[in-house]
Amino acid sequence: MPGASVVSVGVIIEHRVRPGSRDAVHAVWDERLRPAIAANPDHEAYAYMFDADDPDVIRAFQQYTDSDAAAAFLATPAYAAYVEAVEGLLLGPPTVTRTDIIWTKE
Repeated sequence: MPGASVVSVGVIIEHRVRPGSRDAVHAVWDERLRPAIAANPDHEAYAYMFDADDPDVIRAFQQYTDSDAAAAFLATPAYAAYVEAVEGLLLGPPTVTRTDIIWTKE
């Protein structure tokens, strides 16, 4: 819809992990990022997902209040620690898609 108002900002991240490393990456996320996400009031929604057809793909959907909040989270010590811990478990950098959210179900 042309002229639709942006209500928040979304980020979709896809990680391709080394074969058999999905559970290890998830364990690091669970320890290092889940508490930071849960405590962050600027995360309006967050979904951590395993691909149903590819055991070596992890996706996350993040909804933030605005783009500044998204950038601020990427600068946190928790995020830096997560990246450092999983770097060797990934096949490369994640695919990151930024979106403007114009509607969400409450």
